[in-house]
Amino acid sequence: MTLRTGILGLALLAGAAFAAPVDDYAVQWPIALSGDDAGAYGVTLDASVYREARSPALRDVDVINADGVAVPAQLFRPDDGMTEADRRVPVRWFVLPTSSTAASGDWSMAVERSRDGRVLRVEARDGAARGDDAVAWLLDTSDVDATVEALHLEWAPDAGSVDRGYRVEASDDLRVWRVVQPVAQLVDLSRDGERLVQRRVPVGTQARYLRLLPAGGTGRVQLAAVQAELAPVVKRRPLQWQQLSGETVEAQGVRFHAFTLDGRYPVEAADVQLDGNSTGQWTLYSREDGDSPWTLRAGPWVAYAIGSGNDANRSAPQPLSGPTRDREWKLVGNAPTAQPPQLRLGWRPEALVFVAQGAPPYRLVAGSARAGRVDAPLAQSLDEIRRARGPGWRPGVATPGTMQPLAGEQALQPAPAQRDWRSWLLWALLVAGALLVAGFAMSLLRKPRS
Repeated sequence: MTLRTGILGLALLAGAAFAAPVDDYAVQWPIALSGDDAGAYGVTLDASVYREARSPALRDVDVINADGVAVPAQLFRPDDGMTEADRRVPVRWFVLPTSSTAASGDWSMAVERSRDGRVLRVEARDGAARGDDAVAWLLDTSDVDATVEALHLEWAPDAGSVDRGYRVEASDDLRVWRVVQPVAQLVDLSRDGERLVQRRVPVGTQARYLRLLPAGGTGRVQLAAVQAELAPVVKRRPLQWQQLSGETVEAQGVRFHAFTLDGRYPVEAADVQLDGNSTGQWTLYSREDGDSPWTLRAGPWVAYAIGSGNDANRSAPQPLSGPTRDREWKLVGNAPTAQPPQLRLGWRPEALVFVAQGAPPYRLVAGSARAGRVDAPLAQSLDEIRRARGPGWRPGVATPGTMQPLAGEQALQPAPAQRDWRSWLLWALLVAGALLVAGFAMSLLRKPRS
């Protein structure tokens, strides 16, 4: 019985050895959700998160639920999937009576415009007898200061069957027209209680005026409203800057200025700052640590500053060859300076989008030498949700609170080497089995022979 109890104890000890600790991260931020029905949320990372992260790929930043279990999450850069939702604006439209030959230009048009170019009144006369009941339209897009990706036409649902093509033309002066869409089909068909509707007319241009001319087909569209779908605009957050003071170093006959960044910021721009009037040519390098080679990030470029205060003329920040999270930076100038320069590194906050899986509350955690986030394929999932809930759907907003300690410095130490408890358990079972066999043999030898 004692031997069996020992074997069971070894098995339980081996099972306990495989249980992973929950607190594998140094710090945490409680997360407040904007609502309970979004399903997916995005938390914008601030400077405090980048200062606590240790992983060059930011793998040690994650979201966990109330049970301490990591939820599906993926890191998004500012320009990844951050475009505005489908933007539509109403457009003023006017009817242009036409005929089957009017589409070829055999008609005249008188337009009354205001001083800013807005259309006030349209009179159109075609030069041929009417062949069908098709209608042409003139659209005033002079107030739209963006590319019109498409037009969305609205008409009454009981207007009858429509299967008609339209040619789209654009103009900036109502005299010279250019074709931007040879044929766009409008469809409104019904059968057995089902309805097929196509209202979208691709355009893909920016112009003060558009006109839609019949290009064959059947049915009459009784237009009620027109909306212009504008080209999406990428929301780019303004650059945030980390200003570094370094030291002057001479190595292998090269004089340069060395700087150390205090976090894993996604740096994408750089600037050199000197007091007073200055100009110089600079080359910027970076690396992960002292054991890594230097990588060229920018330059050579000329940075200058003339004047002071708000009236100063300064060179524009220099974009890097690509975003990097390197910690060590080297600035090389073509000539010595009277004072050490300061290096300004620009970055844009990223967003960690996660699925609200498991029980709330959720926590943002960072800083670990033991755990690492595995990015979930959320981009495709977000597109599916957007198609299901409408183009205006966006992930909910998750707002981090005040940073709190979690496992502290212990999480920043590598995990101890895992013992191969399975091998130890196997050997223990083999030894225990051998002891059982030996004990059984000894008991047989001690029995008197009959």
